[in-house]
Amino acid sequence: MSIDVNNESGTEVDEQAILDIARYALARMRIHPLSELSVIVVDADAMEQLHIQWMDLPGPTDVMSFPMDELRPPSKDDDEPPQGLLGDIVLCPEVAKKQGEEAPTKHSMDEELQLLTVHGVLHLLGYDHEEPDEKAEMFGLQAAIVDGWRAEKGLTGPSPAPTVS
Repeated sequence: MSIDVNNESGTEVDEQAILDIARYALARMRIHPLSELSVIVVDADAMEQLHIQWMDLPGPTDVMSFPMDELRPPSKDDDEPPQGLLGDIVLCPEVAKKQGEEAPTKHSMDEELQLLTVHGVLHLLGYDHEEPDEKAEMFGLQAAIVDGWRAEKGLTGPSPAPTVS
């Protein structure tokens, strides 16, 4: 799995954790090991510009995903996953910090960025949360991936509750 993490935000973030949880999520979703993903960490001004340009919404947001080859998880266990470019995930640590502080289970900016990385991966794989059933499926999968990764890393305490909308 080729995953690049590029921090352009000016904020110190745990880039290794972002890389690790992205790799874990993609493996868990059975994405081809030669697929490629880019994660870009930007400041609030850059995120606001992307949010306006692509979503026509004001203000910065927490995460945006830009799929490339529209890869999907294989439908059956014996199917060979396709290889390709997953796309880009853009994260904003300023928004992540605020969301972590305001969450019911308060958590750090880095924990929020890890959650948002998984959220972004799932969006790249075609998951969405516009409808209640889609939201239940996506957020359930998101929680299972974050919990599995945290358990594998030996991290204790409750996983961050989803704060993405």
